[in-house]
Amino acid sequence: MSEHLHHVHLFAADLDATIGWWREHLGGEVAFDGEFGGSRNVFMRVGSGRIHFYDQPLRDEGRGAVHHIGIRTGDLAALEERLRRAGIAFRSGIRDFGAWKYIMCPAPDGVLLELFQADPEKLEGDAARYFADWS
Repeated sequence: MSEHLHHVHLFAADLDATIGWWREHLGGEVAFDGEFGGSRNVFMRVGSGRIHFYDQPLRDEGRGAVHHIGIRTGDLAALEERLRRAGIAFRSGIRDFGAWKYIMCPAPDGVLLELFQADPEKLEGDAARYFADWS
């Protein structure tokens, strides 16, 4: 077995609202909702990735050591449009670098998301190999 990043685990000031946000806006699915380690935990799948939440108040202003969480999409323009229609505020439009496009988006509790689209056919070397794998 080789090691791999399994999940990001965040505090949630309002866990039910946070679950709803991830379900509604990014298609998250709850895989587990119960007590784990002495408090309510929710484990969600978002595409092929995972995110976990503690039902506990934030210990700082939401970001701590986490700068952002990257969410990959196959159609960034459509995702941005859908989120804007839902009232999500963005600081800028999509930044397009040809093979790589991204936009930053706020999630509950001040968590910053990088929504991005990568085209491995326009990349070279290690970057092309890395983004050729959707897992």
